[in-house]
Amino acid sequence: MSSLSRDEVAHVAMLARIQLSDEELDKLAGQLDQIVGYVGQVNEIAADDVPPMSHPLPLVNVTRPDEVRPSLTQEQALANAPASDLGRFEVPRILDED
Repeated sequence: MSSLSRDEVAHVAMLARIQLSDEELDKLAGQLDQIVGYVGQVNEIAADDVPPMSHPLPLVNVTRPDEVRPSLTQEQALANAPASDLGRFEVPRILDED
């Protein structure tokens, strides 16, 4: 296991454009070194007969198939709208465009 130096942590922080104080660099160097060590332990334990997986349980797609069904017309959908314009719902502006 290689230990991460303070300079390496500072370099990664610079690449990520994160400003860290000297105390934060010292603290993170130790924490990141521990994390790398834990990952190394997991790699040592991982057996060759266990396939890599992204999730511990099998995932099944639970969406229903698309079915064409009748729906509202544009006029019906806009019938009870407080305001509409050019066939669309009109809502108050919440963001200014600069």
